[in-house]
Amino acid sequence: MIAEVIPPRDTRSPILEIDKLSISYLTRAAEIPAVVDFSLTIQPGECVGLVGESGCGKSTVAMAIMRYLGGNGRIAGGSMKFRGRDMLAMSKEDLRRIRGAEIAMVYQEPMSALNPALRIGDQLAEVPLCHEPGCTPAQARDRARDMLARVRLADPGRVMQAYPHQISGGQQQRVVIAMALLSNPSLLLLDEPTTALDVTVEAGIVDLIAELGRTLGTAMLYISHNLGLIRETCDRVCVMYAGQAVEEGTIAQIFAAPRHPYTQGLFGCIPTPGRDKTSRPLVPIRGQLPLPQNRPKGCWFAPRCDFFEAGRCDAAPVPMLPAGETRGVRCLRWQEIEALPPVAAVAEALPAAKADNQVVLQVAAMGKHYPIYDNSIAAFFGSDRTRYIRANEALSFEAKGGQTVAIVGESGCGKSTFARVLMGLETATAGTVAFRGTDIGRQPVQSRGAPLLSSLQMVFQNPNDTLNPSMTVGRQIGRVIRKFGVKKRRADVDAEVFRLLDLVKLPRAFADRKPRQLSGGQKQRIGIARAFAGDPAMVVADEPVSALDVSVQAAVTGLLIDIQRRSGTTLLFISHDLGVVRYLADQVVVMYLGQIMEQGTTDAVFQPPYHPYTEALLAAVPVADPTIEKKRIILEGAMPSPLDPPLGCPFHTRCPRKLGDICESEPPPDRANGDGHVIRCHIPLPDLAAVEPVLGRAG
Repeated sequence: MIAEVIPPRDTRSPILEIDKLSISYLTRAAEIPAVVDFSLTIQPGECVGLVGESGCGKSTVAMAIMRYLGGNGRIAGGSMKFRGRDMLAMSKEDLRRIRGAEIAMVYQEPMSALNPALRIGDQLAEVPLCHEPGCTPAQARDRARDMLARVRLADPGRVMQAYPHQISGGQQQRVVIAMALLSNPSLLLLDEPTTALDVTVEAGIVDLIAELGRTLGTAMLYISHNLGLIRETCDRVCVMYAGQAVEEGTIAQIFAAPRHPYTQGLFGCIPTPGRDKTSRPLVPIRGQLPLPQNRPKGCWFAPRCDFFEAGRCDAAPVPMLPAGETRGVRCLRWQEIEALPPVAAVAEALPAAKADNQVVLQVAAMGKHYPIYDNSIAAFFGSDRTRYIRANEALSFEAKGGQTVAIVGESGCGKSTFARVLMGLETATAGTVAFRGTDIGRQPVQSRGAPLLSSLQMVFQNPNDTLNPSMTVGRQIGRVIRKFGVKKRRADVDAEVFRLLDLVKLPRAFADRKPRQLSGGQKQRIGIARAFAGDPAMVVADEPVSALDVSVQAAVTGLLIDIQRRSGTTLLFISHDLGVVRYLADQVVVMYLGQIMEQGTTDAVFQPPYHPYTEALLAAVPVADPTIEKKRIILEGAMPSPLDPPLGCPFHTRCPRKLGDICESEPPPDRANGDGHVIRCHIPLPDLAAVEPVLGRAG
């Protein structure tokens, strides 16, 4: 084993000390202040969360720590010390020595850190070879293999020989974490490391990060907008808004009693287990994050604050004020508003959505298989050269008018394949997909008439992929209105565009803007306006809020509910986030490997009896409510290939409640629990009903 080149760690002194840091970017027009007066201290072995909306400066702080600000970025003021050394005075050679060796970073997108042309083993071995003089290639590869095993990757030898594209997204993220930890860094920066992952993979990564922090004593800065993740991984939290820290304290302090109005607003946007779309709806933070060059005088949160006091909050810059021995808050009125209930807690109850008993969508034994042709010599002499990817297998469920039906499951379970069949982008192989009594499962979109197209619309996950960058918002919405014959005359089309912009709560002036001039949340609202332009009977929403900030997510979710409440539209909501599903859906369909494992009302699916897969999905969802205790279930292994699904129950290879041979050899029966609640499992319903609930009250 090679002698450690990193000096022995002083467990008493801070790893990182940032004091009144200001970061600016130089542009042709002016110098833009991205981060102002930011202070943070991280102790050895401590995990600190950094939270806030997109654009608040979280990632800018991380890049400043790594000194990766780019050619136009600069430190405009303040100080930053790493293990007592002034980082702003370090030479490029000094910085090169500590990057990757003493400070490492895990990025949101793992492929941005992996070279697609190199085997994973070669990329991992580069870390000790570059940072540890005297390390031989054989020693570097041995350490890389050991670290892959430490981050719980099965068969490290195979992974070492693989290229990045040959492993899953969750495996890629584990490889990047292994790469960051190979040199045993003193400080690990994690910038949204689980945003693009399934909740089950996310739960495994979060558990892994926490364990490695405990065993290796690595200090961590965890950047995220997911407060549930922060609660489960961190010791302290720092809340950022518009480039400033506005509140800091321990996890227990912040989550039990947030004091800054912005922090309270963030908590009001989260669909915790106690929230309900009618009796306790989410309350999005009004307005938008100010641009760095247009920040208001005084408190920067003032235009969006429910406790704003003119002449006081807008008089002068607000400093970070002490709010206890280990707390700080950037608010002049925090002591006055502390006794008041958060605005989100007293939101008005809303009327239930229009609903009827008319079945809008009825799916019966629907299947979608993709043929794979084997042209090998062995197959040529065999009896069958064709194999099938069974993306959907015998799906059966229905959706009624005015309902929200959620389809949930991990990536690759067949959710989006079904959506493509429903929209006519694919055709069904078997069974029926009846929309308003007509089977459309084998009817491609090219042969569907305008009435059917206008009645069945879709909101996509990424609006950038569906909005034409060269056309104004008004032209894109107006094109749909004319296409479906809703209005023909130009004046009528323009009036309808304005009505739709009003419906999605956007200014009418946005009709003249192009997509590049809008934020992510605004673009998603345009996608919703376009989907509702033809007065559809059903809208398919495929992960419409998964990439959005919690505040924007709450606004978009509320918008969908509001439009549905007015129009009686049926909403098919596709997601892997059971937190949002629990809040939004009336009915839930749980899919695994192309099959339905459980379906029923939201209340029935979210309490025992559960299917073991549903139980694992529920346990994987981060919960931001400190009054809730959650059962710990980590699914091991990956979902099998739909090209070669397991015999018997498709979930038996990962099931923590597997009975034995019967699960491996016989397909499970559908067990009816009444009121449409059906569980496909070999375990008897009384045994499933006796399982302890995933969520319970703390204490």
